[in-house]
Amino acid sequence: MTFQQAPHKLLMIPGPIEVADDVLYANAHPAMAHVAPQFVPVFGEVLTNLRKVVNASKDAQPLAIAGSGTMGWDMTALNVLQPGEEVLVLQTGYFSDGFADALNAYGVKTTKVEAPVGKRPTIDEIKSALKQKKYRAVTITHVDTSTGVLSDVKAIGEAVREVSPETLVLLDAVCSVASEQLRFDEWGVDVLLTASQKGLGCPPGMSLMVVSPRAIKAFESRSAPPATYYLSWKHWIPVMKAYESGSPAYFGTPPTNLIYALNQSLKTILEGPVSLEQRLQKTKEASDKVKKFVNDLGLKQLVAEDLQQSNGAANGMTAVRFPPGMKAPDLLPKVAARGVVFGGGIHKECKDEYFRIGHMGVSVVDSSRNDIDKLLSALKEALAEAGYKP
Repeated sequence: MTFQQAPHKLLMIPGPIEVADDVLYANAHPAMAHVAPQFVPVFGEVLTNLRKVVNASKDAQPLAIAGSGTMGWDMTALNVLQPGEEVLVLQTGYFSDGFADALNAYGVKTTKVEAPVGKRPTIDEIKSALKQKKYRAVTITHVDTSTGVLSDVKAIGEAVREVSPETLVLLDAVCSVASEQLRFDEWGVDVLLTASQKGLGCPPGMSLMVVSPRAIKAFESRSAPPATYYLSWKHWIPVMKAYESGSPAYFGTPPTNLIYALNQSLKTILEGPVSLEQRLQKTKEASDKVKKFVNDLGLKQLVAEDLQQSNGAANGMTAVRFPPGMKAPDLLPKVAARGVVFGGGIHKECKDEYFRIGHMGVSVVDSSRNDIDKLLSALKEALAEAGYKP
C-alpha cells in the first residue's frame, strides 16, 4: 500500500526530526497484542538491529522501553550506580549538566570537568581529573544538543582505559546514534542511552539502551536493589532476552506501534539502498554544506572555531549565533513562514543568542526531498526580511 504523509512544515530541529513515509506507515500498524506471535519476532529484530547500529557485540544487552531519552539518565543512575559513588561528568552543555543533575537526584556524587560554552574538556584535563580520585564512572554526552559540541568518545575511552581502567564509560548518545561514527565495543562504552526521535528517524516515545557485560555486572553486584520498580533491570533484562530469543514476556506493556516503526527504520538503516556508513557520510556532507553556508553569510557557530577545525562539531546539527541585535522572534517566525522549523537556543548562559538547525535522518539520506536546500533558502530569505546584510 502506498502511504504519503500530510503536507506540513519541514521539521529541521535537532530532534524530533522528519520521519520517512514508510516509518510512519509502520507506526500506523493495526493494534497488536505485545505477546502476539506476529509481534514477538518484530521486537526481537529491533533489539538485534539496535545492537548492530551501534557496533556492539552479541555480549551487549539492548533494551527498548517506553519513555524519553531523558529516562535513560534515570535508568543508568538507578541500575549501574549507587548512592555515594563518585562519577566524573564531562561538561559540554545543557544535556551533560542534565545527566549530572539526574545522577545527583539519586545520591551519586558528581564532579565536573568544566568547559566554556562551545568547548569541550581536553584529554589532558580528563586524564588529570581521573588521577585525582577513583571514579566509578565517567559520563560523556556524545553530541550535546544545546551547543552542537561533538565529544571524541574514542579518545576519551582510551584515556579512561589508560588512567582508570575500572571506571565505567556512560555515553549519552541521544543525538548521535545513526548520525555520528559510533563503535560501542571498540571505544569501550559500558552504557549507551539514546532515543527514537533523532538520528533513528522515528516518532518520540522510546528510550533505548545498549549495555555491556561490565555494566550488567555492576548491576548484579549492587549492595542494595535499585530504588525503582519500573526502571529496574531486574524486570526489563529478562523481558528483552525473551523477545530476542523468540518468546514473549511481560513486565510493562511495550509501545507496540512504535516498535513496528523503529523496526522499519532500523531495517532501512542497516539493509536499505544506503548503508550505515553511507548514511554517516551523507550526514557529514549535509553538515558541511550547512556550516559553510552559515559561515559564508557571516554568521558564527556556537561551537568554538578550533573545534570546528578538529572534528569537534556535530554532523547531525548546527548551532548558529544570531546576528548582533537579532533574537529568535526576529528570525524564527520568518523561517517558519517559509515552511521550515528551526529550534531556539536552550543553553542557560546564551539561550537567546543562537538557534539550532537539525540535519539528519531522511532529510540528508533522501536527496530528492531537497530538505537541505529548502532550509538554506528559507534561512537566507528570512535573514534578508529581518534586515540582515551579510
